[in-house]
Amino acid sequence: MNFTPPPGKIETGRRHFLGLASTAMAAAAFPAISSAAVPAAAPDAASIGGSFGPVRQIDAGPLNIGYVEMGPAKGSPVLLFHGWPYDIHAFADSAHILAAKGYRVIVPHLRGHGTTRFLSATASRNGQQAAIAADGIALMDALGIKRALVAGFDWGARTVNIMAALWPERCKAMVSVSGYLIGSPAVNAKPLPPKAELQWWYQFYFATERGRAGYAANTEDFARLIWQTASPRWNFDDETFHRTTASFANPDHVDVVIHNYRWRLGLADGERQYDADEAKLAAGPVITIPTITMEGDANGAPHPDPAAYAAKFKGPYAFRLISGGIGHNLPQEAPEAFAQAVIDVDKM
Repeated sequence: MNFTPPPGKIETGRRHFLGLASTAMAAAAFPAISSAAVPAAAPDAASIGGSFGPVRQIDAGPLNIGYVEMGPAKGSPVLLFHGWPYDIHAFADSAHILAAKGYRVIVPHLRGHGTTRFLSATASRNGQQAAIAADGIALMDALGIKRALVAGFDWGARTVNIMAALWPERCKAMVSVSGYLIGSPAVNAKPLPPKAELQWWYQFYFATERGRAGYAANTEDFARLIWQTASPRWNFDDETFHRTTASFANPDHVDVVIHNYRWRLGLADGERQYDADEAKLAAGPVITIPTITMEGDANGAPHPDPAAYAAKFKGPYAFRLISGGIGHNLPQEAPEAFAQAVIDVDKM
């Protein structure tokens, strides 16, 4: 998962949002799609289904990336990025909807997931935010895509935030579930109230070697617990769950996940090649491309208040609250609403 609450805000994510004093005015200044929550419509059975694959492979940056591509080859490209502990199947339904609308949809396995592998056996199994975002740009380069719509949730939302902030010329527009998630180890080092820290029990667990061993030994049980607590009203079945957890058999999965959370707390070093990017990200850069942020009304994971990050989006912007018991994995729980947001942001 992607969030840590800031001091004094137990209900929000642990992200340092600049200019909080002006967020109420900033939020009011941006256009809204609707003043009411948007219901999560059931996906059209005629639009989805069928095969989600096959998984293709391509060398991109330090990785050989596994990805699914759907829709017409000459369609407007859309890149969809998943989070943890999830995988590309979070977009299985929304990808079908978008492909049916004429988009070229590309859904990559993040490093440490599925069939994505490091090209070098000695490469650092780095999970820091700038590295994962750079993977997205490298994938676009490898596929010959100059500019694309980008969308994601959890780790994937942070990834598209960073891509939009550092490479706005490569990103046509963005959909970000749970808003602005760019952070830094320095900000995350600040202690939180006890109730807020309790929500991040696994972050402390992963900081220990016992936690690493425990996650390696109980990866599926761990994922099921996170799914249940983050999406308390999502009645997923075993087939859906195991389709995703098969991606965690990746030999780099544990290393990348553990490094990601340790790096966030300043307990693990990043790679020097990303230092300049991380310095820019630590300043909390604004995002200028057209953006729709989304939230489910039953998200059981810590997440930021939309008013806390509205001022971070300086281009055309709207927020959508998706009602109907939608939790943290919004693209999989409300695929039609997610796909519609991608279609709509393309027109902003």
